[in-house]
Amino acid sequence: MSITAYEATKTVVDDEPATCVSQLSCLLIDREEAERMAGALKAIADPTRLQILRLIQRSPSGEACVCDLTDCLGLRQPTVSHHLKIMTDAGILTRERRGTWAWFSVDPEGLRRIRDILEPTTS
Repeated sequence: MSITAYEATKTVVDDEPATCVSQLSCLLIDREEAERMAGALKAIADPTRLQILRLIQRSPSGEACVCDLTDCLGLRQPTVSHHLKIMTDAGILTRERRGTWAWFSVDPEGLRRIRDILEPTTS
């Protein structure tokens, strides 16, 4: 028995059993692709990492060194380096070694992949 509501105060009881007709075409993404996507989302699903991402995006040169980030965030270098490594491994940041320092910038392709996850285009 199913109940169908109409208007705000009246309900009608249907004696016909409701049938479920799937509207899904079950076109799943590949499991490996789903795991990669989840890894990218996990890499930015942290308040400190989101702050780091914004700091780098908004820097005048479009890049930042670990020492710049530690000052802004009030965190120790190993902690910031840990977050940067996770974001670099996920393809969100690029890393360039200059002498003893590493400079990080946002990888536009990595951000595009995240946008594609959040705003997929329909084919």
